[in-house]
Amino acid sequence: MAQANKIRQPIVTVCGHVDHGKTSILDCFRNTNLREREAGGITQKISFTKYPIEQIIKACPLIEKQGIKLEIPGFLFIDTPGHAAFTNLRKRGGSLADLAILVVAVKEGIKPQTAEVLQILKANKVPFLIALNKIDTISGWRKGEGSLKESIESQALNVSQEFQEALLTFQGNLREHGFESALFHDIKDFTKEFAIVPCSARTKEGISELLFVLCGLCQRFLKERLKLGELAKGVILEVKKDRTGNYAESILYDGKLDEGDQLVIASFDNPIITKVRAIQEILSLTNKYKSEKKIVAASGVRMQLADSEGILAGMPFQEAKEDIKQVVSQFKKEFSNALQTDKQGIIIKADSLGSLEALITLLKQANIQILKAGIGLIGKSDIVNAKANLEINPLNAIIIGFNVDVEEDAKEILGNVKVLSNDVVYKLIEDLQLWRTEKANQIEKEKLLGLATICKLEILHQYIFRNLNPAIFGVRVLAGRIRTGIPLIAEDGEEIARVKSIQRDKSTVEEAKEGDEIAIALPGVNFERRLKDKKYLYADISDRQFKDFKKNKDVLSSQELKVIDEISKIKNLLI
Repeated sequence: MAQANKIRQPIVTVCGHVDHGKTSILDCFRNTNLREREAGGITQKISFTKYPIEQIIKACPLIEKQGIKLEIPGFLFIDTPGHAAFTNLRKRGGSLADLAILVVAVKEGIKPQTAEVLQILKANKVPFLIALNKIDTISGWRKGEGSLKESIESQALNVSQEFQEALLTFQGNLREHGFESALFHDIKDFTKEFAIVPCSARTKEGISELLFVLCGLCQRFLKERLKLGELAKGVILEVKKDRTGNYAESILYDGKLDEGDQLVIASFDNPIITKVRAIQEILSLTNKYKSEKKIVAASGVRMQLADSEGILAGMPFQEAKEDIKQVVSQFKKEFSNALQTDKQGIIIKADSLGSLEALITLLKQANIQILKAGIGLIGKSDIVNAKANLEINPLNAIIIGFNVDVEEDAKEILGNVKVLSNDVVYKLIEDLQLWRTEKANQIEKEKLLGLATICKLEILHQYIFRNLNPAIFGVRVLAGRIRTGIPLIAEDGEEIARVKSIQRDKSTVEEAKEGDEIAIALPGVNFERRLKDKKYLYADISDRQFKDFKKNKDVLSSQELKVIDEISKIKNLLI
């Protein structure tokens, strides 16, 4: 059979929230107990499992029983250490995974990392099925002797009710994310509903059905996508160094890679052109490698390259022959389109190219513009660019970092620039939108407060520094903020004076905010005569200003609104 007509293994990513049983599900497929060897039972690095067709048929008797003739040669399973690595598993034009198994614990439902994975699957149009794991944790659940469907239907009434409640709640949450779903045996049209396979990695119930549905989806929908191409194509996962040189751990997702092949690797500047000196196949379930002269997709590969300078995690590569200029030109164009930024917007940084692309995709979905995008720690140049936004648009004076932090020597110049960093894209974007909403309200408030200041002060009678010319004494800001030049009134409506100056910690400042304890200077006031028996001072506002504040009350805090009402009552006493 010609290589062009061959079908490669589908790449299946197993993903979901931490500790919902991703690795345990894979252990059931491959009859290992890898999970116990991982620190704390949590996957520490990406692992590959080649799963040949012979193993599939052995693990899933349903295939032969139903008379299905499998055309796929097997699977390449990828177990990822949580959500962050999943976003790195990308190739040019979308996700590296042909299919995904989303593992969800039946009693836990959709957690933040699950929601994030759903967003990424949706953005990249990756088909998936759901392993509704840990059904054995439902009180009274009994593993059946027959099929999974028969087992579900034969549970005691109270057990069945608990299962159905958990299932319906989960389906409702999935619907909120834009996905219709049903139990695998109830689905009439797999193009309209996502299959849910209840299972238990502990008792192995439902594992055969999970594998059966996976094979069915691949066989029915992915045959064209799985045709093996002529050229080797892959993505770099990690660059490592040992005694013999630099190695790039990668996934070969298409074609055949030979020792001596010339590769073009996408990069931020110009694509990198290099040669494959040696190749090794990453053996399943071990950290060992087997040297080969050629490796056929799909496979985990370790490559020794002639030149690895500038190569980063997430960079795609492609074999080039006499068409090298064409491949370089194509890479430049695709890379430029993938990382396209706007004339204005926020600054974003990520730990790898795959993470960056995923972040860009999700930000654009949320209609957030991006001025600059890059890989690596947040540095001084990023902060300088963000500071320029303070004048243009303060809502863009922010840097978000996915899996990255601020360089130590850059922290000292942060100033008013906001930095948000997280290793969960979903949470990062949520925090960004919350900050922008709060910032927009603050800007509106400051416009409003440009006309007048809301303020309530408590006089600290134990701190009288000067009695008159000017009177200088301590106050505590109970609400709002105090600025130099604002007029003050007492709680009985008496007009006192305009604030001449403010001191905090022995330094002169222009303003102070709620919670601050400060000293203020009031000219023409004799403290002993006019303020000795008074407890509170308020900023004086006019009737028009009062109406403006009431009209824009949405941007004021509850404390500020309370002070506005107090001032209005004081002023009304004078009318």
